[in-house]
Amino acid sequence: MVVSLQALGSASLGACGRWADVHPVFVPAAQKSNFSDLYSLRRNPVKSDSVCKIEHTSKRSVKCAAYTSSPGVQGTTRSREEEALVEALLGIQGRGRVASPKQLQAVDEAVKALEELGGVQDPTFSPLIEGRWQLMFTTRPGTASPIQRTFVGVDAFTVFQEIVLTDTADPRVSNIVRASESIGELKVEAAASRESGKRILFRFDRAAFDFKFLPFKVPYPVPFRLLGDEAKGWLDTTYLSPSGTIRISKGNKGSTFILQKGLELRQELLQAIATGTHVEKAIERLVSINPAKNPADLSALIGQWRLLWSSQAENANWIQKASANLKNWQIYYDGEKLENLVEFLPGVKLRAGASVVPTSEERQDVNIKGASLELGPLRLPVNITGEGYVDILYLDSKLKISRGNKGSMFVHARE
Repeated sequence: MVVSLQALGSASLGACGRWADVHPVFVPAAQKSNFSDLYSLRRNPVKSDSVCKIEHTSKRSVKCAAYTSSPGVQGTTRSREEEALVEALLGIQGRGRVASPKQLQAVDEAVKALEELGGVQDPTFSPLIEGRWQLMFTTRPGTASPIQRTFVGVDAFTVFQEIVLTDTADPRVSNIVRASESIGELKVEAAASRESGKRILFRFDRAAFDFKFLPFKVPYPVPFRLLGDEAKGWLDTTYLSPSGTIRISKGNKGSTFILQKGLELRQELLQAIATGTHVEKAIERLVSINPAKNPADLSALIGQWRLLWSSQAENANWIQKASANLKNWQIYYDGEKLENLVEFLPGVKLRAGASVVPTSEERQDVNIKGASLELGPLRLPVNITGEGYVDILYLDSKLKISRGNKGSMFVHARE
């Protein structure tokens, strides 16, 4: 939440958590404040995990935003608006290519909230904009570039943007697509210049593949000089976080880009799953900071969860092994009911029903009572039964990590 306190004057611009001539306002994370609340808080500040950041605006007012520490990102402090954006991005695949209308709406609302908050003033002149940024999300209008259409929507590729504007005779903006650390990357470079505090102008002029297994770079076969104005563009930065870890930019072809420096542990896990590298290590790190005190509690699990990744134990049943790479969901209902849903083809699904009962803070007993094969509107009963248990190792509002009684591991994202 952002609160604007009009006409407090420059005397109010004290350091966060310290008294100035007009005291900075401390806002509890869970408290909804109106102006009278803020007045009383200013006179009688309270301690909180969240503090206000006081900044000037062009209308001689200050903006107040609660800041919190991000789990799994050491030394990083994010506002609640920034946390809302990171939370909205979790579970979206293909950097926006695969997302529900609800997910896209959440991202859009988070972007608008941050752009209203303002971030760093004149971001193109800030040293925080320099360096390598990882692309987390983008919109893709039909005018997007071929590279954007080809690589950006594939999670197996990691996409970066590198900005070097200061202390160089050759300022540049580069787009980088990395296949893997062992294979190499494609780097498309552009000569760049600042047009304003928000806009960077650029012209693509060179590109090359840098394969790890070759001692030389392979030129990218695009004649940039012949492209004329098609090689030119601009990039507006509409939000740059004070921590220098989140950036929102908009390009001349209509795309919106969300980029980050330094991923939190949940994002590292999702990236590991997308690239197929070091997934078990990422799971281990995330499980170590499990925020749920009672993850097996069914009230926190109600809803639909999409399977993102699994490792199948040798003695797992054949149906579980066969469906591991198919579209797969777990659906928790009220009344200790659970469904596993597998989609083989559009209109062809296997749905298994089970009872689920928590037996400890982490463990649930599961009793599969039957299944049906769905062929469009036709349902054929399938004799599938069994008993077992599942341990919920990690749970938050977006991700669930569990282990079955035979040792199989599962990562689900809430839809």
